[in-house]
Amino acid sequence: MSLEVEELCDTARWCYTRGWVPATSGNFSVRMAANLIFITGSGLDKGRLTPEGLLQIDLDGKVLSGDGKPSAETALHLVIYRDRPEVRAILHVHTIWNTLLSARRAGRGFVLLTNYELLKALSGVKTHEHKEQVPILENSQDYTSLSQALEKTLAEYPSAHGVLLSGHGFYTWGTSVTDARRHLEALEFLFEVEERRLSEGR
Repeated sequence: MSLEVEELCDTARWCYTRGWVPATSGNFSVRMAANLIFITGSGLDKGRLTPEGLLQIDLDGKVLSGDGKPSAETALHLVIYRDRPEVRAILHVHTIWNTLLSARRAGRGFVLLTNYELLKALSGVKTHEHKEQVPILENSQDYTSLSQALEKTLAEYPSAHGVLLSGHGFYTWGTSVTDARRHLEALEFLFEVEERRLSEGR
């Protein structure tokens, strides 16, 4: 099995130890070729994820191999891969802080992060003065409509490093699993800082 697939499983298990994918939530994927994606199936315990637990699908979502069925949220991964061909890995988690902050800022439509040193962990960002707008989509169980909304949002926020679903969770991505994991760790830290700041009225 490839190193990227092993790294994806390691990242999923790491997220589990941090409490970021409770109760089989979250999903993770890595793009191995133009039309080949390894992705977590529905209902998997991410704390025990191994390469054998991944499905192989194409860009249309057709299962090529593996046991189990794709999560409904596979559709969102496919939108990101089609819209941003440079992306090689996508991570989706459910944390306390992204859940609270996305609900708090849903009416604004995005979370603004600026003047934080850790912003420089994001690809292409060179200064803490960078203004990172993390768009927020209204959560829905209609994944056709949600996929369409995500496609529109990615076009409106071409430099965003992730997207929030209000009261649901967070998606981020990168040109490798390592890249996506760095974005995830940095942005989750900043979501906590920002939510604590707002809760204290600062």
